[in-house]
Parts: sequence; C-alpha cells; structure tokens
Amino acid sequence: MAKKALFVVGGWLGHTPFESAALFAQLLREAGYEVEISDTLDTYLDAEKLRGQDLIVPTWTMDKISDEQSKGLLDAIAGGVGVGGWHGTMGDSFRDNVNYQFMVGGQWVAHPGNIIDYTVNITRADHAIMQGLADFRMHSEQYYMHVDPSNEVLATTTFSGEPVQWINGTVMPVVWTRKWGAARVFYCSLGHVVSDFDVPEAREIVRRGLLWASR
Repeated sequence: MAKKALFVVGGWLGHTPFESAALFAQLLREAGYEVEISDTLDTYLDAEKLRGQDLIVPTWTMDKISDEQSKGLLDAIAGGVGVGGWHGTMGDSFRDNVNYQFMVGGQWVAHPGNIIDYTVNITRADHAIMQGLADFRMHSEQYYMHVDPSNEVLATTTFSGEPVQWINGTVMPVVWTRKWGAARVFYCSLGHVVSDFDVPEAREIVRRGLLWASR
C-alpha cells in the first residue's frame, strides 16, 4: 500500500506556498506516495483523515489557527504521523500559538539584510538526510530563529554582522530534526520562494527530510 502525504497550504502568498508545495508533492509522488493538497486549516479537524497519513507537510505562513485545529494537528503528530517543512511556511506559522512552535522546535524572528549571500554548513554529514552533501551557498533570506536546544542540528549558518553588528559570528541552526510524541519532526529554514530550491542541495535536503520524517 502506498504511503500517504498531506500538504495543508495557505497563508501569506509571498512565500510561494502553493508552488513550493507542488514541487515537493511531485517529488513525493515520484517516491511512491499518494499526495493530497488541502487549502483549509479545517483539514486538521478531521482526526480520521490525519491518522491515515504517514506525513503532514504544513505549508502555511503567519495567519491564525484555532485551538481546535491546532489540537487536531498536534494530536495526530504525537500519535505518530510524521511532519516536515521549510522556511516560513512551517517556521513562521501561527505566531500566537506556542504549542505549534514547541512542536516545530523554533520560530522565525528576523532575516537581517533580507536577500543576501550566505553559506550553509553541514554539521552532521553522517545523518541520512545529509550524507554525501557538502557546504553550499544560498542567495536568499538568512533566517535568524529562536530555537529549541533539544533539536538535533544537521546544518548551520553563521551571521556576518551586516547589517546587525551585535550578532556577528552567531551560529544559527538551519536544518534540524526532533521528536514530538511518537513522531519524527523535520525542519529546514531554506526556501523563501520556490526558486530557492533550484539550489540542488536545498531541494535535496527537504526531499530527504520529508522522507525521513514520514511514518
């Protein structure tokens, strides 16, 4: 029986959520998954549907989530449904919902300099998500995040201090995994817009991360 993946897509359109979701939905289909794409947070109220998934990919920047919707999502994950995502479509969702942020393991707070050149450093080359990959360059937003110290960090980036001098030399997680109940959680802060995934390493990290997180 094919594995099942559910993308729940919406929120701020500046992050190209539908286009990025379509990219990774196709990559999961190529890996043999049955994929559904929903454009309503009410999908999280359907406990039976969520329990039937192997992977949930929340792709929804900012906005509001109700207590009932949030509970439905987090209960499904705690029960063993894997979850994975990228950039602000997972790491800057529902700013007033700390339970969601607790599950993700981090929350966006800034991208100093906006679109800049920076390096992503692989720190766990032995991990299945990172095997065979080397450090690489990005031209995009460099996410500054508040992060959970319990995360297993797989890649980092170092801030130069331009234009925010007091963070010069700060090493920030870019890719991490963690647990939430019985489930695996994967997050990657790359992917401001879908064209960022033209960088082969960025696309491959997210592809592998979603497969890794899947039940």
